[in-house]
Amino acid sequence: MPVELSPLGYDPWGYSPTDAALYYSLGYQIYRYFRPVVTGLENLPAGRVLVVGNHSGQLPFDGLVASVACLLEARPPRLLRPMVERWFPTLPWINEAFSRCGAVVGDPINCRNLLEAENAILVFPEGVRGSGKLWSHRYRLVPFGRGFMRLALQTGTPIVPVAIIGGEESIISVADVKPLARLLGMPYFPVPALLPLLGPLAYLPLPVRFHLRFGEPLRFEGPFDDEDEIIEGKVQQVMARVQQIIDETLAQRTGVFS
Repeated sequence: MPVELSPLGYDPWGYSPTDAALYYSLGYQIYRYFRPVVTGLENLPAGRVLVVGNHSGQLPFDGLVASVACLLEARPPRLLRPMVERWFPTLPWINEAFSRCGAVVGDPINCRNLLEAENAILVFPEGVRGSGKLWSHRYRLVPFGRGFMRLALQTGTPIVPVAIIGGEESIISVADVKPLARLLGMPYFPVPALLPLLGPLAYLPLPVRFHLRFGEPLRFEGPFDDEDEIIEGKVQQVMARVQQIIDETLAQRTGVFS
């Protein structure tokens, strides 16, 4: 669906096609660095869709790679609108860059309005608990929030599960310094495994190869304001499917860098 822009060139959530073209050209260089193998993009339906995946990697390279893949390799190209954590708007420059590229703070009203406008939304229901995983918990999902399922039911939106492999190895975190994270206003402060050897350079991602696999759409019915137990049962179905795709993709992967 065409994006409706204001006279200044922005949509109601701050997305700017002109600015996005610049930022995505920079993002493409990171995309090439990770050399992703992408399968299943044909499973993205036309119109509104929630793309639900695993979160990992300390830094949001998983969302960037998924967004660039859908824009450049899907036929027709799809602009994903990532839902981001509420602390991102506190980051100078990054907050504006994310907004201009189509990212939106993960607020239910924002997400519902975007879906009703037939957008494709990228959601990581694990939140920061997923992106800040330690190496010992790699590729094991933590409990999903229920908000995405209520939105899917409320708006009649199909859910496409996606497994994103590679983020866990890009920056291997062995500890989370919570006092320092609170001091800096961050959700976590990772300690990379290579920090003693590389110093601050350890926070740069390794040139691992990402693997993305999009599954077939899942559709759910029922009232969006149903009891938590009923909603949770549906959430568990999505979580199980994402974990299944993760496990299958890991089993097929021949190496971290290949």
